[in-house]
Amino acid sequence: MARQIAIGIQSFEKIRTEDCFYIDKTLLIKEWWNNKDDVTLITRPRRFGKTLNMSMLECFFSNRYKNRGDLFEGLSIWKEEKYQELQGTYPVIFLSFANVKAETYEGTLESICENIACLYDQFDFLIEEDFLKPRERKFYESVDRDMGEGKAGIALHNLCGYLSRYYEKNVLILLDEYDTPMQEAYVNGYWDKMVGFIRNLFNSTFKTNPYMYRAIMTGITRVSKESIFSDFNNVRVVTTTATNYMTAFGFTEAEVFRALEEQGLEGRKEEVKSWYDGFVFGNTTDIYNPWSILSYLKEKEFTTYWANTSSNSLAGKLITQGNPTIKQFMLDLLQGREVSTEMDEQIVFEQLNRKKGAIWSLLLASGYLKVTEYYQKEDGKRIYQLALTNKEVRLMFEDMILNWFEDGNDSYNAFISALLKGDIEEMEYYMNQVALTTFSYFDTGKQVSEISEPERFYHGFVLGLLVELKGKYYLKFNRESGLGRYDVMLEPLCKELDAIIIEFKVYQPKKEKNLSETLASALAQIEKKQYDAELLEKGISKERIRHYGFAFEGKQVLIGGSNEAI
Repeated sequence: MARQIAIGIQSFEKIRTEDCFYIDKTLLIKEWWNNKDDVTLITRPRRFGKTLNMSMLECFFSNRYKNRGDLFEGLSIWKEEKYQELQGTYPVIFLSFANVKAETYEGTLESICENIACLYDQFDFLIEEDFLKPRERKFYESVDRDMGEGKAGIALHNLCGYLSRYYEKNVLILLDEYDTPMQEAYVNGYWDKMVGFIRNLFNSTFKTNPYMYRAIMTGITRVSKESIFSDFNNVRVVTTTATNYMTAFGFTEAEVFRALEEQGLEGRKEEVKSWYDGFVFGNTTDIYNPWSILSYLKEKEFTTYWANTSSNSLAGKLITQGNPTIKQFMLDLLQGREVSTEMDEQIVFEQLNRKKGAIWSLLLASGYLKVTEYYQKEDGKRIYQLALTNKEVRLMFEDMILNWFEDGNDSYNAFISALLKGDIEEMEYYMNQVALTTFSYFDTGKQVSEISEPERFYHGFVLGLLVELKGKYYLKFNRESGLGRYDVMLEPLCKELDAIIIEFKVYQPKKEKNLSETLASALAQIEKKQYDAELLEKGISKERIRHYGFAFEGKQVLIGGSNEAI
């Protein structure tokens, strides 16, 4: 009989007592325990079962769940007697920062303090039994949402001390979504304040804490050691390319196919694979996102379940405001190609806008990219071959790109229509409307000159062309052909369509009298550099190749073509 599919349950106890569909991940317990690391940090993308696994660890080890072996009966970990003896034998502190999301540092601090205060409430028997010394009792009662940085920074350390003394056994600490406050701090501009507090909190909790036995932390990103782990030498970091815990988070293909069979969907295996397969952890391929699989099993429809579960604003911001290389990489990725780049898997948030490879580290950690292979250079640096994870992720990015033009959506659609039929007058009219409404999406938030603004707009516009014209054209930009590098080439995928070459130029007062001269220069460059060469070699006749120049002055665009009679 097929088990009931339940969406969003993050409590291991609930999912087991209500006999909901569950894929056995209890061997995580064995692997973590046998590794004997003081502090383990595991990074995995969102919606990969991190919180459910942490709840499972709590149910297994916490003395609050003593004699609850029934929760594990029939599961892999319960088949070994020595692990049965561990169940319910440790004091456990389980804390999550998943809901710590605020636009200000003060709001974030208050939220963290509230979470710690709620944790203290779980152990208020320490006060009721009059166990604490007067000074300790005073501190315990002062822990609340308004306690401030100082007390919050030491609160987890002190709680470990109280529990260790009460149970005569050191404490296991489980911290879920440890990096959520850091991401919020970066996005909302209070990074420096947040770093100082988190560094102190983590140092007192995980480094200088004699009452901690072991700890495990989960999150999406590996925040750089220099940011918050500078005093640590006892952390085992497990990123998506590490060979530990490879199948503990996410579903393997065998697990997915068995689930499809259980739910009577065995005939949909290949479609499910084409949509949701593609994640790679360590050297294990064919990992699936649990949220997408569970949602599909319940709804039985193919759509972007995982990609739509939370905001992709940070990824979008970094891509829109990134340099031309980033957009070139995105163009290649969206057309199914792989990109090669040097990358460090640790995330230096304060360098995301300027450090080479930093954005790819974030996109890899977030699950949008997968590593197909990598190698290490003599200097120790790694070169990674990256690709989009799967169809679901590709569709997510395509939707993101189209949203850049949402404010001028009608004008953008009208421009595409005019481009396809070769109406230059309409192209120019609607492109001016598009530029007017969408320049702000590509603004870095700093003082960008009008000369550089069109360059940012142009690369975003090219990505928009890619999405709008997929299935009709193969799009290339900034590639060599003839004697130079063209800006945009649209190679038709069917004989009914013309090939298109577009050259962008920004008006330069020292070189040109007016925008018309800029436009003439753009069209002349196409001819002079023989950009048609690549298309001609592929058998596309000269008569089927259109040339367009786009000349920019601020947000004004002038468009002309060498083949105006279409």
